[in-house]
Amino acid sequence: MSKTAYDVLHPVRNRSCVVFASPHSGRNYTPDFLEQTVLDAHLIRSSEDAYVDQLFDSVVEFGAPFLMAGAPRAYLDLNRSCEELDPALIEGVRRQGHNPRVASGLGVIPRVVANGRAIYHGKISHADAADRIERLWRPYHNQLQNLLDVAQQRHGQAILIDCHSMPHEAMDGIARAGVRRPDVVIGDRFGASAAGGVVDRVESAFLSAGFTVTRNTPFAGAYITQAYGRPSRNQHAVQIELDRSLYLDEAKIELNGNFDAVKAALRQVVAEVAAIGQGRVPLAAE
Repeated sequence: MSKTAYDVLHPVRNRSCVVFASPHSGRNYTPDFLEQTVLDAHLIRSSEDAYVDQLFDSVVEFGAPFLMAGAPRAYLDLNRSCEELDPALIEGVRRQGHNPRVASGLGVIPRVVANGRAIYHGKISHADAADRIERLWRPYHNQLQNLLDVAQQRHGQAILIDCHSMPHEAMDGIARAGVRRPDVVIGDRFGASAAGGVVDRVESAFLSAGFTVTRNTPFAGAYITQAYGRPSRNQHAVQIELDRSLYLDEAKIELNGNFDAVKAALRQVVAEVAAIGQGRVPLAAE
């Protein structure tokens, strides 16, 4: 993977108002970081949205760009505000109110990975945290907003599809006996980050491809959907959480035999989602 803050796949011709992004599939675990963490090279990956970038890389075929993180989530969480600094991890940071994500060790610089495993022996310097944010967080988010601005200028609206994966066990609390458990959770912050018609189209695309879908439970969307979802301004943000067990051996963090089939089904989803708004007259021409 690139050592830059992000990579972007651009279509030959940009004909979609949709921008796809994968903020948690970065896997550039540098030697310096692996020396800094107390976890081994396998456990440090446990909170990664492994291979989501590969699952969705067909987006460019349908005229949409795809923004992918370079840095891993364990090093820097792009789905957090740059102000969500953890005083239990970062030297010189004062506690300011109660933030449940930060309190649980999942701030912009995470203190733990999956199952609460500590990443470090002790604290890291404030300078280290600030460097990560300036070098990786800001460039990623600047590029994300740029892609959305371009989409809006060209097509009159912009739709962000923020692509994630979730542990299979994440749905244990809402799975019901005799009912197929959801494969996908669509998050729109209970209607705050995207217009209902947009979310309906996204849900319909997944259902048509054979996935079972639920909305907002247990994942309604975090910082990215909150920050970029502005439906009143024709900028919509929808979070997608896909059950990892569909395509991944979660314990080994290796692709399973269903990967190609899942990717083919997602290609169908992407084609339908990327088509949202095509043919719309740009606002500048109205």
